[in-house]
Amino acid sequence: MTETFIHTFTPREIVSELDKYIIGQHDAKRAVALALRNRWRRQQVPEELRDEIAPKNIIMIGPTGVGKTEIARRLAKLSNAPFLKIEASKFTEVGYVGRDVESMIRDLVEIAINMVKSEENKRVEFKAREIAEERLLDLLLPPRTGPHPSDGMHTGEKPLEIVGEKKTAPSTRERLRQLLRNGSMDERYVDIEIAQTAMPMFEIFSGSGIEEMGVNVKDMFSNILPKKTKHKKVKIPEALEILTQEEAQKLIDMDRVVKEALKLVEQGGIVFLDEIDKIAGKDQSHGPDVSREGVQRDILPIVEGTKVNTKHGMVKTDHILFIAAGAFYVSKPSDLIPELQGRFPIRVELDSLGKEEFVRILTEPRNALMKQYKALMETEGVELDFSEDAIEKIAEIAAQINEKTENIGARRLYTIMEKLLDDISFKAPEMSDPKVAITADYVEEQLKEFVEDEDLSRYIL
Repeated sequence: MTETFIHTFTPREIVSELDKYIIGQHDAKRAVALALRNRWRRQQVPEELRDEIAPKNIIMIGPTGVGKTEIARRLAKLSNAPFLKIEASKFTEVGYVGRDVESMIRDLVEIAINMVKSEENKRVEFKAREIAEERLLDLLLPPRTGPHPSDGMHTGEKPLEIVGEKKTAPSTRERLRQLLRNGSMDERYVDIEIAQTAMPMFEIFSGSGIEEMGVNVKDMFSNILPKKTKHKKVKIPEALEILTQEEAQKLIDMDRVVKEALKLVEQGGIVFLDEIDKIAGKDQSHGPDVSREGVQRDILPIVEGTKVNTKHGMVKTDHILFIAAGAFYVSKPSDLIPELQGRFPIRVELDSLGKEEFVRILTEPRNALMKQYKALMETEGVELDFSEDAIEKIAEIAAQINEKTENIGARRLYTIMEKLLDDISFKAPEMSDPKVAITADYVEEQLKEFVEDEDLSRYIL
């Protein structure tokens, strides 16, 4: 199953796919494309050498809002790999209250299990729906005597013939099945029984050393406590979905799912460590940064390759790809401890974004902001028409405000677009004219006050 998650894109194809969503940053795209391709290459080398090849971990250096996170997220989606984004500043070294660094691997395992389980759900969906349909028909047409018609159902056997049942019963059941499938009974309600697990009323506080214990205690209680059921009256389509999910859970081999998920994490997992610059630099003698170097030393074995204990078993981190990112305004990559620097052999600097890049970001990507806002307004029957000079003006204002205040990159476009279309968005359901033209004059009129008043723009834009 794990092979279904491994794609063999060439570096050029990976960059081409990233270009559909991210403007510019060619060096960063090349770096991640090579890192991803090297994973596939490692799988092709002889087995005795395969374990010796370390992942090509990357540090991305650049201001906020230039595409660091988006590149990593799109890369994970492209490779269909378990992906976790976590801020390095959330961790504390062992001995302090807070999250320990090993929790990121445990989180990655849970993500992988959900991925593999979702694939398994798709595989058993048809069989689960068949069984759920039979259960629903049993509720709609209960037998009068004899054994339960669903006996032997899970083994694929036909329901036993019911003693004393009229010969017309099978045809009645089939007619009912046809009504169920063609939607004629969608408005009818049915009473179904749903399994519930009683949980004790207590809280396990998450912290260094006891986070995993908290999860295990909850799992232990869920297995010990008796399963309870409750009756719920729902429409037939909803009942069919609930019963299908129940039957799918029974058909899925969770031991196999966990085994595949652990393998997927070890061979294909990607961890995006954001704000790595926040833990760089020398420790201070006091204040909240007292454990920065300690966090680096705790992260080091995870990146180097170690075994992390999770509730599903041990996970080797030797071949997990780590992509670190940070603005590095105050500190620099060389401020990281030397051992950690050595585990990130690839460093790429991302460019700041200006007016030209903003124009492209607004219009070119598949998920471009203009396309998003047009689609949102179309739901209200309003058609937005942005002129070229309006797009230029929006990009110009975004670049101008980034220069005057804090540079937050492309995220500035979101705040400007929200303010620009605030009035239209509010009045959209009541507008008589379905077409709205957004011109450069309109943009200037709506945003003039904020552009001229620097203090106001600091608060609003």
